[in-house]
Amino acid sequence: MVNFGNDWDEILKGEFQKDYYIELRKKLINEYKTQQIFPDMYDIFNAMKLTAYNDVKCVIIGQDPYHNIGQAHGLSFSVRKGTVPPPSLVNIFKEIKDDVGVDNLGKHGELTKWAENGVLLLNSVLTVRANQARSHHGLGWETFTTDVIKILNEREKPMVFMLWGGDAKAKQKFITNPNHLVLKSAHPSPLSAYNGFFGCKHFSQANEFLKAHGIGEIDWSID
Repeated sequence: MVNFGNDWDEILKGEFQKDYYIELRKKLINEYKTQQIFPDMYDIFNAMKLTAYNDVKCVIIGQDPYHNIGQAHGLSFSVRKGTVPPPSLVNIFKEIKDDVGVDNLGKHGELTKWAENGVLLLNSVLTVRANQARSHHGLGWETFTTDVIKILNEREKPMVFMLWGGDAKAKQKFITNPNHLVLKSAHPSPLSAYNGFFGCKHFSQANEFLKAHGIGEIDWSID
C-alpha cells in the first residue's frame, strides 16, 4: 500500500484494490527487478506526496517521466538539482519569465517548491524504462491518472488545469466541473513550443483565476 502522508491516503485507498492496479503493480515489481526503471520506486508518487488533494491549486499534466539517468523524480517536467534542465523545462521557464517576470533560467530544474505550494505535477504515465520514451504507455498508469483527474474534477474548490500537448489534452474530457479553469496549449517541447506554448500566458491566467476566487496565487519562482 502506498503511503502519501496526507489526504490522498483516504481518497485513493480503493484505487489500489482495483484489478487493473493489482496487475500494474505485478508488472512493475518484475520490471524494477530485471530492468532499469525511472523514477526510483520510492519516488513514483512524489507528486501526490508533496501536494495534498485539498491543497491543489493547479495541475500540470506531463507525459511520461524523463528516461535518462538522474532526471526523473516523480514530478512532471522536474529534474533534481544538479541535473541540467531539459529543453521542455527551459521553455517553460522562458514563458514564465515573459509572462510574469520571474526568472528561473540558469538556476536548476527542481520544481519541488511549486509542488509544496499547490502545483500538482502529474505525469499521465508514472514510470518509464531507461532510455525508452513512452515504454510504459498502456501498462495501466493511464487508468490511474485518469481516475486522479476525475477525483480532482469533483472537488468544489476551484483549481486550474494546464494541458500542454496531446497526451494532456486527452484528459480534458474528464474535466467537466465549471468551478475549474482549463488552459490548453501546444507542448513546451522544442518541437512544438512555437506552435502556441510561447505566449500562452498560462501562469498569469492561473494566478488571476486563483486571486478572483480568493485563493492564494502561485509563486512561480524556484529556490
